Amino acid sequence: GLRINNEDRGQWSSKTEYLLVVAGNVVGLGNVWRFPYLCYKNGGGAFLVPYCLFAVVVGLPLFLLETAMGQYTQEGFVTCWKKLCPLAQGIGYGHAVIKLYDFIFVMIQVWSLVYLGFSFSSQLPWANCDNTWNTGTCKTDGNLNKYVTLKNPPCTNLTNVIIRRVLGLSGGIDQLGSVRWDLSLSLLVSWVCCYFCIWKGIKSSGKVTYVTATFPYLMLLVLLIRGLTLPGAWDGISFYLYPDFNRLANFEVWIEAGSQIIFSNSLASGTLLVLGSFNKHRNNCYRDCFWLCLLNSGTSFFAGFVVFSVLGFMAHKQGVTVDNVADSGPGLAFIVYPEATAMMPLPQFWSVCFFLMLFFLSIDTHVNLSAVKIQSSVCEQKQVFMKQFSFGGLYIFQLVDYYGCTRVCHYFMVLSESLALAWCFGCDRIVNIIEDMTGHRPSIFFSVCWKYIISMLALVSLVCHTVLLHLFNKWYVYPDWAHTVGLMMTLSSVLMVPLWAVGQMCVTPGTLVQRWKTLCRPAKEPVRSSNEQEGATDVGLMTTTTVTT
Repeated sequence: GLRINNEDRGQWSSKTEYLLVVAGNVVGLGNVWRFPYLCYKNGGGAFLVPYCLFAVVVGLPLFLLETAMGQYTQEGFVTCWKKLCPLAQGIGYGHAVIKLYDFIFVMIQVWSLVYLGFSFSSQLPWANCDNTWNTGTCKTDGNLNKYVTLKNPPCTNLTNVIIRRVLGLSGGIDQLGSVRWDLSLSLLVSWVCCYFCIWKGIKSSGKVTYVTATFPYLMLLVLLIRGLTLPGAWDGISFYLYPDFNRLANFEVWIEAGSQIIFSNSLASGTLLVLGSFNKHRNNCYRDCFWLCLLNSGTSFFAGFVVFSVLGFMAHKQGVTVDNVADSGPGLAFIVYPEATAMMPLPQFWSVCFFLMLFFLSIDTHVNLSAVKIQSSVCEQKQVFMKQFSFGGLYIFQLVDYYGCTRVCHYFMVLSESLALAWCFGCDRIVNIIEDMTGHRPSIFFSVCWKYIISMLALVSLVCHTVLLHLFNKWYVYPDWAHTVGLMMTLSSVLMVPLWAVGQMCVTPGTLVQRWKTLCRPAKEPVRSSNEQEGATDVGLMTTTTVTT
């Protein structure tokens, strides 16, 4: 069969390591706090309708496409495009820029470590009002999810913890504040952990996932069992699953579902391309993709029961409805859930379990981001063209999260990938390559999704999300210059694709049509590895003929 002879990069020691690494990458923080909140916000059980639909027609086909192309090219997410469609190599550089912004999520790991340290106190800091950072109006009850209003900060104790103690939140994004030693130390610990996870390449990162990818499931199970025994838990679960089918008439619900599928499966980010590139050429990526996509969606659904059983308990204790304690992002993970642990017997134990789970979920993301970035930006390019800077702050975190890793970027990359691979490289080539590698020929369903459905949905979602662009928080008005910086973040990745294509069209010799045909073909002839030439099948020979035309 065909193969790019690139044996110096190394390969996974075992199939188990690969599956655990990918599982650790796709199963992350978004499963624990983002999916349950989106389900609650967009019609409860009714949200599962668009979610499951997009999981089938977008998530699974794109997962297979990216993994298979990585396994076929044996390259990183930048250089692989030379072997697929040189005109589209800007997609790889766009991925590199997005991953630079993705490192802002390291702050989740930092916050988790700080809270984990708090959890070993004889009394949890958010369980009383006797701390030095508390205001005089501190109290331990009330509506916890409205955690930041700068002019009149709510006075719940957890609000004091996250605003005054953990974040040291300033008056705005233009007030950077001082360096906080505990956050800085936690950031150092995070990067040291990351270093020792990847210092020997995939040999070390693969071994680490035996712990980091499995421990969160154990913690989720423990927390679910505990959550279901709490009073009011079933009210929260009913709220989580109750279907409000009227919400399906709202187009934004469908955009949210598509966005969650792309985000949680790490699609259109280059990660799956790189992780798949370390597989053996004959690995059955076709079968792997079914199980990994099912694992991701199943984990999201399972995490919803964990989160909403606790939210139901919170609502019961406070005498309010569940919608008054549920929030997304930091509000759910760092305010509501810690406050709930303070109300349980053995609060330190449950707090340690929760934040240890968050730490392991975040370290998987951190390790994969770093490994993928190094592989594609340094090892594959033979030079360092980006320097990473780590910074924090809730204002900067939300700004980078919204603009640098925005849905506009992801939908645009999905559209670009589908056009480059399904239309330029060709669906027939892709199907032949997958059949050659796995022994299974993908059904016509995948070709239809790659060529038509994904392209159409990505284009419609991109246009609609741009038109329906709305504020990303209700508690702070960002200055105009901050939005300008944010738009520059978005354009810095999106413009890589057209700028690279235009540049290549300008420097490639020949007529316009000749340039187009040249740049839409693989730049180099695939080379057979010596140990695979003898085992070439008729399917492999057929692929050779197709690829070289």
